[in-house]
Amino acid sequence: MPAYLIVHPRDHKRDDVLIEDPALTLRFEAGWAVLADADGVCLAIPSGQGASIQRVDDTQEPAPQEG
Repeated sequence: MPAYLIVHPRDHKRDDVLIEDPALTLRFEAGWAVLADADGVCLAIPSGQGASIQRVDDTQEPAPQEG
């Protein structure tokens, strides 16, 4: 399941946010990063804010079973 980690510049004194919602999509539009689902926009971040958005995929495989 993809998730998005939003990291704000340290001088903005905002907490980093991890958003885990498989229904969300990320698109870039007119200088904005826009996270949306079927109902519309959930979060929009202006490019001038300096935040970075990283996609985080859950790629961990289950530990092998000994038996």
